[in-house]
Amino acid sequence: MKLLFNIILIFLLLIAFVPFFRRFVFHLLVGRQLIKEQERQYKAQQQRQRANAGVKVDNVPPDANNPSSRFGGGEYVDYEEVK
Repeated sequence: MKLLFNIILIFLLLIAFVPFFRRFVFHLLVGRQLIKEQERQYKAQQQRQRANAGVKVDNVPPDANNPSSRFGGGEYVDYEEVK
């Protein structure tokens, strides 16, 4: 029983004070799932970018040139050129 307690104590001290060992244990417990999730997110992002990569042209609505449309143009605004 004392041997098991000593092993657990040494293991906890290694985790607490040795960064290399801590990274190794983290990689064993969580790292693989984290890497898989990052790869899955990266692939999904690449697919979204490929889907949106094409050139999109919005067509002018047929009533845009109609003079009775709601927008009749803007007002002229005086301006001063600053050099």
